[in-house]
Amino acid sequence: MKKTVNIYLIIIASSLIFSCGTKESLPISKYYDYDRELPLKDTLTQADSMDTYTMQHIDYYSIHNKKVSALLSIPKNIEKPMPVVILLHGVGDRKTVDYIETGHEYFIKSGYAVFRIDIANHGDRKEDEYEVSFTDGYKYWTRDLITQTVFDLRRGIDLLSTISEIDSTRIGFYGISLGGFTGTVFCAVDKRVKVPVLALAGGGLNVMFGLDALSDEALDYVSIIDPINFVEMINPRPLLMINAENDDIVPPFLSKRLFEKAKGTKEIIWYNAKHHDVPIDKVYQDGINWYKKYL
Repeated sequence: MKKTVNIYLIIIASSLIFSCGTKESLPISKYYDYDRELPLKDTLTQADSMDTYTMQHIDYYSIHNKKVSALLSIPKNIEKPMPVVILLHGVGDRKTVDYIETGHEYFIKSGYAVFRIDIANHGDRKEDEYEVSFTDGYKYWTRDLITQTVFDLRRGIDLLSTISEIDSTRIGFYGISLGGFTGTVFCAVDKRVKVPVLALAGGGLNVMFGLDALSDEALDYVSIIDPINFVEMINPRPLLMINAENDDIVPPFLSKRLFEKAKGTKEIIWYNAKHHDVPIDKVYQDGINWYKKYL
């Protein structure tokens, strides 16, 4: 009898061992979890006083011990704490590129603080001269560039939450091109962003793999960076998309796919233009109108 019991216990133990293995995968949104308690080690390196706003140059540390150089502009003569717009540029550019400076001025004049960083390996953070590509060459380096920036933006909100002039319950996001692609993921996983605006972005990155678009390799590769996998998580927050009907960089059907996948309060505005020819003043005013309504 004792021998029978021992055998029975061995069988149970063996079953538990083999059934308690780790999961093969985790929800893609969980990929961007991190320890908020990690010190930001933020430093104010410079403060400029302009006629209508002050600009703070702030360095802080993100996940993977990456240093991020940020610009925070705070309008003068505006009741504080005030809402803030996180503004993110496109591929190959920087946080002070001309069209971002234009947006910065529009938001400041409308009474919003503006927070800007460089996408990983861009601007002040440039380390390598590799070409950004999702299908050739350094595609995993490219993917890491996007995922790192999502973490950097999340840590940016951690920083903004420590600044008394900023109302951390009223955070908007405005991303353009790659900034919009990256921003979709960022806004989806970080609920502290209350009102996202995505300009010249789309979803369904696997189509770039052509005939291999539905292969496991293609789908696995884009899983953690494809806006199409994240945009539903933005609901119930109000989403505005702004796109170009004749976009020669981001195919319009990718933008339509992303909009269709989004849930809840949403709107899409189309301009009869190419990617680099959209009327920038109108595009920013669209965002401001959206923020005035919802932020």
